[in-house]
Amino acid sequence: MADEKKLTTRAEDFANWYNEVVLRAELADYSPVRGSMVIRPWGYGIWELMQRALDDMFKETGHENAYFPLLIPMSFIEREKDHIEGFAPELAVVTQGGGKELEEPYAIRPTSETIIYSMYSKWVQSYRDLPVLMNQWANVMRWEMRTRLFLRTSEFLWQEGHTAHATPEEAEEETLLILGLYRRFMEEWMGMPPLTGLKTDSERFAGAVRTYALEALMQDNKALQAGTSHFLGQNFAKQFDLKFQSEEGQEEYAWNTSWGVSTRLVGGLVMTHGDDAGLVLPPKLAPTQVVIVPILRGDTTGPVLEKADEVAARLRGQGVRVKLDAREHLSPGSKYYEWERKGVPFRIEVGPRDLEQGQLALARRLTPEGAKRKEFLPEAQAIAELPERLDAFQVELRGAAVARRDANTVRGVNSIEELAEALDGGAGFVMTGWSGDPAVEDAVKERTKATPRVLLGEEFRSPETPTKCVSGHGDSVAEVAWARAY
Repeated sequence: MADEKKLTTRAEDFANWYNEVVLRAELADYSPVRGSMVIRPWGYGIWELMQRALDDMFKETGHENAYFPLLIPMSFIEREKDHIEGFAPELAVVTQGGGKELEEPYAIRPTSETIIYSMYSKWVQSYRDLPVLMNQWANVMRWEMRTRLFLRTSEFLWQEGHTAHATPEEAEEETLLILGLYRRFMEEWMGMPPLTGLKTDSERFAGAVRTYALEALMQDNKALQAGTSHFLGQNFAKQFDLKFQSEEGQEEYAWNTSWGVSTRLVGGLVMTHGDDAGLVLPPKLAPTQVVIVPILRGDTTGPVLEKADEVAARLRGQGVRVKLDAREHLSPGSKYYEWERKGVPFRIEVGPRDLEQGQLALARRLTPEGAKRKEFLPEAQAIAELPERLDAFQVELRGAAVARRDANTVRGVNSIEELAEALDGGAGFVMTGWSGDPAVEDAVKERTKATPRVLLGEEFRSPETPTKCVSGHGDSVAEVAWARAY
């Protein structure tokens, strides 16, 4: 680029824009290991805040954290037929250890259902031992051929919850509880409003009876599967002899669920809120919510730094995450550019003139239409108002994302050709009726390169639910959100 400070614009090349933001906002970098990434402190700080919020939610609903091994015997993976068929192309397998050929190879976990339910079978004997509600924060390995930072890497970080229940009704209730929890987190913390609903049989998790998903719309109008919650039925319980004695004295298999979100959410955050200047962070997930840049000049350097320290301390006292950037080798302009690129919601400038006038210069990462980019406020007012301004910024980002999703959702489509025209015309989600015939999925995918993201939950269905399938043949049994996706 002629000007190295300028990013590729989203309109020019969204994919390049995304990669540049991830690299130049110092979220992550490419690893020497093919398909893997190094998550840098700024990116990991975002992930830590995501972890903290989700972990609190899990624990509030009775779940406990545990940890299970990275290596899984291949015989475990092979027990569940659909599971091995679904994951075989992505497995990384260890065949040697300690300089010797292993008697049995180990898979590096692509997901942990098999080893977790084998352990549950040791711990559960009676209905009194149920439910088992566990979660683990871990890394997993899936040998991806085409990788992209955060969105699809061979190794990534995630949480995976695994539960065991006495009845299918309890397991289904758990599956939907977590789906709602994820949705609340994405809306309230990320400002990224997803659609929720069932996956079709062809799109469900390998080994599940039903998969529920959260699908968010990115700024390029592609969908991102942001999380999943699976009702596993008794498939894994039967393979790993996870039985319990019921209250009536009968021996029964447990009912299981699994659910997870990953560092893919960081990529979703970039693509939901970023602009042509870089990252834009919702305050709840910003490692630094306010950066203070002192304007250091000659004899006034000492008093300016003293005031900047005082302001930082007062903001921290209000629970605001603050960074004081007093680096002397960088100009104020270079600092503005860096923190804007990293998406910090607010910047405070403190200079000699501000000291004289008892004010602070407050700059907002995003400026509402018609508002000034920088305000000069009395010091006490600026400090007192910042928590409220951060809350307003959070609400604004969510509102903009909801409006963008709704503006790019098309309804009333009655044929595959109309569906193709809507997508080619820039639509994000296109809602249609569907007969349940997998051949219709194949036809739509071949014609449009779109897939059924979810069968819409009740809260997202059209006011007038479609009665006919988009294929033109047969009645509709579900309303589908179609989209091209990551």
